[in-house]
Amino acid sequence: MSDAPTAVLGISALYHDAAAALVVDGEIVAAAQQERFSRKKHDPAFPLDAIRFCLREGGVAPDGLTAVAYYDKPLTTFVRILKSYVAAGPRGIRTFPKAMSEWSTKKLWTSLEIERGIRSLGWAMPKDLLYAEHHVSHAAAAFLPSPFERAAIITMDGVGEWATSSIGVGRGRTVELLREQRFPDSLGLLYSAFTAHCGFRVNSGEYKLMGLAPYGEPRYVDRILGELVELGDDGSLRMDLRYFDYLAGRRMTNKRFDRLFDGPARAPEGPITSREADLARSIQEVVERAVLGTARTARELTGESDVVLAGGVALNCVANGRLLREGPFDRIWVQPAAGDAGSALGCALWAYHDVLGHGREVRSTDAMHGTYLGPRFSGEAIAAELTEAGRPFERLTDDEDRAERVAELLADGKVVAVLQGAMEFGPRALGHRSILADPRQPDVQRSLNLRIKNRESFRPFAPAVLAEEAAAWFDLDQESPYMTLVAPVARSRWVEPVTTSGSSTGRAGGTEGAGATITDVVTEVRSEIPAVTHVDHSARIQTVDAERAPAFHRILSAFHRQTGCPVLVNTSFNVRGEPIVNTPADAYRCFMTTDIDHLLLEDCLLSKADQPPWDGPETPIELD
Repeated sequence: MSDAPTAVLGISALYHDAAAALVVDGEIVAAAQQERFSRKKHDPAFPLDAIRFCLREGGVAPDGLTAVAYYDKPLTTFVRILKSYVAAGPRGIRTFPKAMSEWSTKKLWTSLEIERGIRSLGWAMPKDLLYAEHHVSHAAAAFLPSPFERAAIITMDGVGEWATSSIGVGRGRTVELLREQRFPDSLGLLYSAFTAHCGFRVNSGEYKLMGLAPYGEPRYVDRILGELVELGDDGSLRMDLRYFDYLAGRRMTNKRFDRLFDGPARAPEGPITSREADLARSIQEVVERAVLGTARTARELTGESDVVLAGGVALNCVANGRLLREGPFDRIWVQPAAGDAGSALGCALWAYHDVLGHGREVRSTDAMHGTYLGPRFSGEAIAAELTEAGRPFERLTDDEDRAERVAELLADGKVVAVLQGAMEFGPRALGHRSILADPRQPDVQRSLNLRIKNRESFRPFAPAVLAEEAAAWFDLDQESPYMTLVAPVARSRWVEPVTTSGSSTGRAGGTEGAGATITDVVTEVRSEIPAVTHVDHSARIQTVDAERAPAFHRILSAFHRQTGCPVLVNTSFNVRGEPIVNTPADAYRCFMTTDIDHLLLEDCLLSKADQPPWDGPETPIELD
């Protein structure tokens, strides 16, 4: 009997957010998105760089792969595409040739693409190439790394093969899907339709729509539920396709949709009006009702008291927070890489546990290792490169001294970017590739958005809080290590809203009031931590514990000792339209081409004032 490790490589690719993940003897060893290497946001390309990293990180021998798993069944998806064009009729004529070209030249040959890619990297292709159904991949990503021995499973996204959402159950090492919603009825596509109509990019701007929602009023809810969607008490929905154009592959909505919602789609980069805010608030309410209905059905079908979630809709942390507060489950766990990138991990775990039949160890925290599954870099190597390049830095090799120094800078109002430890897997920066700031400063949100992130001023920032102090600052009764839950700032921390000029607004938020604009509302101070308090007093929370994130926990602890505040602004280390930084070179370029004050590269601390003039490429800023 062979003692060789069982190594399973999972791959998602060719649509958006391509990624790779490696599971060795049941342990999640490595995972990364292709975009972090190619620097192309949401890169759909076959993830050669991510695969190379995973196999090297796992020490897989050239002939050491046991199996490769793919997150989707291409032939089933192809049949759905063909039937969709038939249903669309003449409307799909313009886009049909391009779609068929993509399928005939690449997507129908996925097995050859996988084999050719792995061999080109120097590894032998294993005997087993396994294809998981799309929502099975999501379900496995949700349940198998979770801290639960058994749980209900909910997956929701745009579409995978035919399914657009599913309810299942996980027990031990297996996942089973019990019920599904089928294309073209899709909660994810419905939300994306409103994303596009409000002028944001589909598969990229949905979180902007979620951030815009609290500025509006739900005045379109009745119109959505009366004309556009039939929403059942069980969470199922039926969409009136006369208002949509996605069957033809042209755009999400049509002129009938425009008439229903009082005008054409907002032009990208155009001014955001109260209509867009009201549309965002309205569709957010509909999504939350659908999630709660689905959750009630999942509880009835499975009898389980805990639930796990994945799929793109599971990244709607506002809906997740409402599910936690109002839903039928005792505990919820959301896969931090809930979108298609996380399905690379899901199909690898499915292959290892379900297909190959290996047992599963349940861990009290979870099996995600804090999502710190990407590349890491040594302080020694970074110091040598900085010295050779003539870039001044301060070396801080003692962990506690380094944390105290960074905390001092933050308490002094400086913006500090950090690259430390392994890169995060998934869309959230969780203290290893982050930009940090003092949340007590009232102008930090607007300043970070406009001077560093180059993004819309209305968008909120997330707080990172010491896990042991979270209950004193937020109304949250469970941990949220992956920024997957929104909860209110504790009422004891609220202040009467005032503008940054110091005048009282006399109201608690929203865009109501004579002459009020979104910009006016952004500048209001609503709590002791205004930089991370949204217009409705909510926050997308990261609880930081010493086990998952010791380095970040030390910085927060030092800031707490120095200021009495255990909270920091934590936003991803990138600018708009660019993926989160991966390497020290990525980080230095972003540092030098934005208004970040200091940069921590492992144990090397750099000050912008000390650096030689930057003569390299600018950080690309693209519309997203």
